[in-house]
Amino acid sequence: MIPFIDLQSQRKRLGQPLEDAILKVVRSGAYIMGPEIAAFEAALAGFGQAPFALSCGSGTEALVLPLMAWGIGPGDAVFCPSFTFAATAEAMPLVGASPVFVDIDPDTFNMDAESLEAAIEAVKREDKLTPCAVIAVDLFGQPADYPAIAEVCARHGLKLIADSAQGFGCTLDGKHPIHWADVTTTSFFPAKPLGCYGDGGAVLSRDEAFHDLLVSLRVHGQAVKGDIAGKTFEHDPKYLNVRIGMNSRMDTIQAAVLLQKLTIFEDEIEARNRVADRYAQEFGDVVRAPAVIAGGVSVWAQYTIETADRDGLAAHLREQGVPSAVYYPIPIHRQDVYSGYPRAPGGLPVTEAKARTVISLPMHPYLSADDQDQVIAAVRAFVGKNG
Repeated sequence: MIPFIDLQSQRKRLGQPLEDAILKVVRSGAYIMGPEIAAFEAALAGFGQAPFALSCGSGTEALVLPLMAWGIGPGDAVFCPSFTFAATAEAMPLVGASPVFVDIDPDTFNMDAESLEAAIEAVKREDKLTPCAVIAVDLFGQPADYPAIAEVCARHGLKLIADSAQGFGCTLDGKHPIHWADVTTTSFFPAKPLGCYGDGGAVLSRDEAFHDLLVSLRVHGQAVKGDIAGKTFEHDPKYLNVRIGMNSRMDTIQAAVLLQKLTIFEDEIEARNRVADRYAQEFGDVVRAPAVIAGGVSVWAQYTIETADRDGLAAHLREQGVPSAVYYPIPIHRQDVYSGYPRAPGGLPVTEAKARTVISLPMHPYLSADDQDQVIAAVRAFVGKNG
């Protein structure tokens, strides 16, 4: 069967330098916070056009850390889309805050700025929660409409997180999301465009004092330079705990893996776009292909099309040896544990419609022309037969 995501071809391409990097960490004994961590954070910040980058234990914790740093908690509202993975919304209850769900744009599947505006106004009118922040998601790999979303946030005095778990490396008019957002967060789950060999995440930011606060929160609220300035503490600062934090350190081996993967990441993004362009060319007359925001460059974490008979297409693809996946068939706001949280006025009709029609096809930088031909032929055959 055609691989849905091909991590083995990437591993073979990286070859011996990748294996040497892993073995170097194993031999060093510096399994936690070894030198590769700082090296990776510097390289990641450079790639992502950010002054600072903090590695952490997972993409979920990358979302939680900024909320903690801003003191967001009970009684506070954080606005996010419902058409996304649960981790986006999960971050708010983990700090005691409330997610407020907003609808998406029908073309890009990303947060709709008008729905966001309406949701903020509704929360303010009800006066039960305090609007504090927005989490925009770079769904399926492409940037959200950051100019519009950032304008709404600025007008209402809200912090903005770019949840780039699927979209790290995406740009809008040549700029990474951190150009508009207060922070960008990402995940290095193995299936992501930039994935490690376990779990991991990162927070990119622009303010040094804020970054230092994240450093503290990442390791149990340990003292950082701002906490001990002018004080005498001759021991390891991790034993001087000045705030409530968590354990969210990235393993050194994962940083070593990611340093190697960063060397080919830009080339892989270009390859993903070549695959996406060919899909679009071949599918333009038979299915609704994904639309990318004007000026945007997607990293194509997924290639997602729409069809009225999704189950039929999925079954046909399986018969043809073509894997597929359905992302978010039950939007977060429809899941029992989240169903009591607020949502934008008028509900989320676009979200609910897309949840019934989207299906994702094989997408990775190493998808061969022959394999892609097989995917294209299978889709076209089904549509040709079923309309």
